[in-house]
Amino acid sequence: MRDGAILRADVYRPPGDGPWPVLLVRTPYGKQDPGVLARLNPVGAAGRGYLVVIQDCRGRFRSDGDWAPLVHESADGYDTVAWAARLPGSDGRVAMYGPSYLGHTQWAAIAARPPGLCAAMPEFTWSNPHDGLITRGGAYELGLMTQWTLSLGINVLERRFADRPEERQRQLAELNSAIGELTTRTCWETSPGESIRRLGLPAPSSDVESTGVSPSPHIPMLIVAGWYDCFLQGSLDSYVSARNVGAPASLIVGPWSHDGPSPLADELEWLDRQLASPTHEPNVRIFVTGSNEWRNLPTWPPEATDAAWYLDADGRLSPAPPDAASPQDTFVHDPNAPVPACGGALLLSPEFPAGPLDQREIEKRDDVLTYTSAALREPLEVVGRIRLHLFADSTASTTDWVARLCDVDTDGVSRNLTDGIVRAHQPHTNEHSIDLWSTAHVFLPGHRIRMQITGSCFPRWDRADGARQTVQHDAARPSRLILPVRHV
Repeated sequence: MRDGAILRADVYRPPGDGPWPVLLVRTPYGKQDPGVLARLNPVGAAGRGYLVVIQDCRGRFRSDGDWAPLVHESADGYDTVAWAARLPGSDGRVAMYGPSYLGHTQWAAIAARPPGLCAAMPEFTWSNPHDGLITRGGAYELGLMTQWTLSLGINVLERRFADRPEERQRQLAELNSAIGELTTRTCWETSPGESIRRLGLPAPSSDVESTGVSPSPHIPMLIVAGWYDCFLQGSLDSYVSARNVGAPASLIVGPWSHDGPSPLADELEWLDRQLASPTHEPNVRIFVTGSNEWRNLPTWPPEATDAAWYLDADGRLSPAPPDAASPQDTFVHDPNAPVPACGGALLLSPEFPAGPLDQREIEKRDDVLTYTSAALREPLEVVGRIRLHLFADSTASTTDWVARLCDVDTDGVSRNLTDGIVRAHQPHTNEHSIDLWSTAHVFLPGHRIRMQITGSCFPRWDRADGARQTVQHDAARPSRLILPVRHV
């Protein structure tokens, strides 16, 4: 690197003399980590004609320096691309690949504009770190950040106490205890992140800028996302940013969570085509849930008409505005008995799986309000970003509003589609806009639309203070769900 630090990589070469294009992966999880190698079989990719480079990020495993999440990836990415382009057997063209943090290293390198970078394939990664990585809607991403930071802390402590085996053993025992008791003790700590600070583990700074990616108009990219991935909206926002600057970007969104399968064959075929003859033709392919079919679109988001569904008395959700006398609804949020996370676009420990799950037990709780439409007579296709305009008050100075869109089938089973949170500070306003991110879903005939409203989702997000929460939905304060409806 430019500062003299040495970052180490494994290089997989095709048979023969080349030259070949380079396929570069930069990872904090270890260049021989089975999960990293499973995403892209480097031997198989080398057999396909790529010179594959898998590098440990700065401060991780075999590489020099100190681990500082998000800090060094732009400069180190630039220097690594330049180095990879000069490797013996390289034809000077470098493409990057990988999901999650490996996707972030791609965007960081793209922002630095290294001359050898010719294509990128970021999967399942964020755009704005304050929209799903560190925070969301002002609430701390407690479960994701705690689990991720502690897991990466194993290598941090092994390096820090490499010449002090007894202290290394003691610190690793404390770390493993924090991981093992993640949902029973660690996430319940009075001060979120207490175990992380006590062990001195590097974590993404809350002061990081709240900005998105910086795509290049000259670098083709294939962006891969999942409807139940914790970074779904970041992937979609990155695609929009790329198209806005004229980049030749393509997008695939499947019914996947963060740890779900990725369309590797599609990605390598796309890369083969880009290297053979770069094309600027956009291509968007999404999976539509409900109808359970793949759909090709000209762009994202597609054209749609915003349709308002109003919260109303007796738990009704209606396309007609409420009348002036519609009474308000209340519930009590108790931080010592928060609403447990139940499915969704999340990344938590195994007892909290992602995806569409049965919500009936959650909806039985006294601290969860539900508003449900009449049974639909015709299919309703919703594709795009979902928002809830909520009029609501709290007895606490700082409180959370969690909103969740569900599909209730003909058997009465309610399954989550997408959700969001906003941390509100009273008494500045009682009108809140909650971003539920995006979906592509068909509500089938006989199904009903349901909106959940509550004050917590634990341990996904940290807990706000206890409070009595009040939701208004009358003519003067028309709380309403906005659905982007496609007429197809």
